[in-house]
Amino acid sequence: MNREELWQEEIHSLQSIIEKAGLESAIKWGIKVYTYKGKNVVAALGFKNYFSLWFYNGVFLSDPYQKLVNAQDGVTKALRHWRFQDSGEIEEGKILEYIREAIRNEELGKVWKPEKSGELVIPEFFQQKLDEVEELNAAFEALSPFKKKEFIEYLESAKREATQIARMEKIIPMILEGIGLNDKYR
Repeated sequence: MNREELWQEEIHSLQSIIEKAGLESAIKWGIKVYTYKGKNVVAALGFKNYFSLWFYNGVFLSDPYQKLVNAQDGVTKALRHWRFQDSGEIEEGKILEYIREAIRNEELGKVWKPEKSGELVIPEFFQQKLDEVEELNAAFEALSPFKKKEFIEYLESAKREATQIARMEKIIPMILEGIGLNDKYR
């Protein structure tokens, strides 16, 4: 059974609750996302071992029932999710409280702003390649700071040297074409 079929009834229950809050729905990244004045607020998703509500600016929620967790500590900054193991855990009143607070936060303009990072530090192995291939260096320099950072983070997140080299070989054609790492998702 694939992820879309798993938790189908539970996801539908969560979506029915979300819809009571008066949010608009849109399909983004292949999933139904609920928005307020065009801003992402919440989504209901199913995973292998659980289903959850994702609050896009959940970092600002007061979390009175201690339900929210960071999706990936150290990586995810604003997103918080509420995990469920079965439909018996769905408490409509509490869920609506969280959604209404999330809407108020949007009205107040509480939005996570990524912190500006300092100077981009290029890994030594990649800098060597840039120094060796003039065309690659010129293409990399022509990229936006965002795209450069995206590529650097992709290279640095690999732990093994072999993986770093494989990733570098993968991104070189993209850089030469001026394509960002995640452009196909935008």
